[in-house]
Amino acid sequence: MWEREKEIAHEAARAAGAFLADRFGGRNTIMKKGLIDLVTDADLGSEEMILEIISSSFPADTILSEEAGARDQASGRTWIVDPLDGTTNFAHGFPFFAVSIALEEKGDLVLGLVFDPIGEECFEAVKGQGALLNGRPVRVSETDRMTDALLGTGFPYDVHEKPHRVMERFTRMITRAQGVRRPGSAALDLCYVASGRFDGFWEEKLKPWDTAGGALIVKEAGGVVTDFHGNPYSPFGRSILAANRPIHAEMLRILASRETGNDPPKPGPRASG
Repeated sequence: MWEREKEIAHEAARAAGAFLADRFGGRNTIMKKGLIDLVTDADLGSEEMILEIISSSFPADTILSEEAGARDQASGRTWIVDPLDGTTNFAHGFPFFAVSIALEEKGDLVLGLVFDPIGEECFEAVKGQGALLNGRPVRVSETDRMTDALLGTGFPYDVHEKPHRVMERFTRMITRAQGVRRPGSAALDLCYVASGRFDGFWEEKLKPWDTAGGALIVKEAGGVVTDFHGNPYSPFGRSILAANRPIHAEMLRILASRETGNDPPKPGPRASG
C-alpha cells in the first residue's frame, strides 16, 4: 500500500533537497517570523517545489505546509510538509537540516519521509512496514538506563521570554542522562532516535510539520512516541517524547516529577556480576 505516495514523497523530497544543497552556504534572503524564528527564500523555493510535485499527482489531497499553511480539499488525506526543518542551521551554514514529508489519512499517519540533503540520508516509514535508512532497516537502541543514554532536545521559539520551565526540564534530563544534544532539527532528531543514534528525544511547542514524518519513523522502528504526559502522540499536540521503551518510561517519569515538584532519585551504579 501507498507505493505511489511513497514514490512521490521521494521525488519531492529529493528535488527539494537538491535545491537546498545547492543554496547551502550561499547568499540567501533571511526574514524573521519572530524574534528567533527565521524563514529564508530557500524555505519558500523548496516548499514551492514540493507542493507542485504533490498537488500535480494528488490534486484532491489537502496539503499542510509550514510557510503556505493549508490547501484544503476534501479527500480525507493530508500531506504534512516541512520544506526546510532547521532553517536557523541552514541560515548559519550549519549542516544539520532536512526536508520532512508525511501523509495522514483520516487522522492516522501512514507515510513519513525525512531527507538530509547534506548527509545524503533518507529516513522513511510506511505504516506497518518498518523504518528504513537509505533502504536498510533501522531500529531504536537497546539502551535501558538513563546514565547510558544520549538524548536530543530543542527549545521553543519563545524560550527568551519563557525560559524557566524549559530549562528546568533540560536540567533534570542532563543531570540524569549520559549526554544531551541540541542539534536544531526536530525531524532529524526523531530519525536519530529511530536509528539508535539517540536513545530519546523531547521537545515542546512544535508544529505538525516538525514531527509528523519523524514520529511515524520512530514508531515503525520500534520506539514509543507520546506527549509529556504519556498520552498518544498527535502532530497537533503541544509536546513530544520519543524513545525506546525503557528510556521512554524513565524520561516520562522525570518529566512527571517536574510537574509534581518531586525530584526522582538518581540511579545508582549498576551492580556487577
